[in-house]
Amino acid sequence: MGDEMSGPALMLAGFAVTGSAAAGSALLAGVMISAVVGGPVLGLALDRVERPGWLLAGALGLYGGGLGLVLTGLGRVPFAVVLGLAVVAGVTGPAVAGGWTAQLPRVVPGGVPGRANALDAMTFGVASLAGPALAGGVAQEAGAAGAVMVAAVLIWVAVPVAWGLPRAPAGRGVVGGGLAAGVRFVLGSPALARATFTSVSCCVAQGVLMACVPLLGERVLGGAARGALLLSCAAGAGLVANGVPARLMVAPDAVLRLGAVVQAAGLALAAAAGRPVVLVGAALLIGAGEGSQLTALFAVRHRESPDRLRGQIFTAGASLKITGFAVGAALAGPLAARSLPGALLLAAGVAAVACVRGPGRL
Repeated sequence: MGDEMSGPALMLAGFAVTGSAAAGSALLAGVMISAVVGGPVLGLALDRVERPGWLLAGALGLYGGGLGLVLTGLGRVPFAVVLGLAVVAGVTGPAVAGGWTAQLPRVVPGGVPGRANALDAMTFGVASLAGPALAGGVAQEAGAAGAVMVAAVLIWVAVPVAWGLPRAPAGRGVVGGGLAAGVRFVLGSPALARATFTSVSCCVAQGVLMACVPLLGERVLGGAARGALLLSCAAGAGLVANGVPARLMVAPDAVLRLGAVVQAAGLALAAAAGRPVVLVGAALLIGAGEGSQLTALFAVRHRESPDRLRGQIFTAGASLKITGFAVGAALAGPLAARSLPGALLLAAGVAAVACVRGPGRL
């Protein structure tokens, strides 16, 4: 929840202090874009240390501390320095997603059953639903600076839990291949390569949607701020859909592609929506596809990842998804200003491409 709060809170803080919406957006992009570097490095370290929980606790502590430094620097030092701090803080961001989920087999011995995997995915749904809403509420009552600090504190709350995670299996030790080992394994595994291709493609589409939300709110719902309601609708539908794959007698690989199909349909419907009820229906459809896809993605990774490379595979996947989202949002901004339906149709097309089986062994 602290991670989901941090982006909106930084955007609000940047705007409040500088008076520039571009500054807020730049802080959000800075925190997200550096994940592509942080994910593989953190994953390699998690796979090599005897107590990965201690490393994870340190990364979470640095992430929360980085948010505090960004807040302290806003308005006091040149904005370029603050943006650099945001980029550095974002390096540890994948610890919240891939690094955390990669530890699940250590607390659920004997493999990760569908119920545990679904519950883990649901925590992401709960956070994506509550985090932005909490950021807005705290910012309204205590200011944007207060929202950033609450986000940092929530991240720090997880530190003692991470510290208490079990040790790594005896004899795992140092693995060969360095940073490239996890990447080579993903590219050499047809199931992991397809899952990564599908999930990252859908994240690009989700980033495009994020850039379109204010305009959708303004043109269809009567106000740009009301566009945030669409995100809440999508997150709520995603939370409900998180548990669906565990109840279906369908391979998670197929659910991954089906989730992409549902998201593509929802984005196409949003492009054609001229009435609020249709737009809300499109948001629910998108959220349902995203939620079921996340649970299926975790299931595929747990099934295919060897323990010696699990941290690298999960954190690398998380960093690629975060970066894909940031790229989609950045590219969609200018296009949405010219043609909102065109931007949404582009997102639908990207999600539709993700429906294809994707690459096999590379």
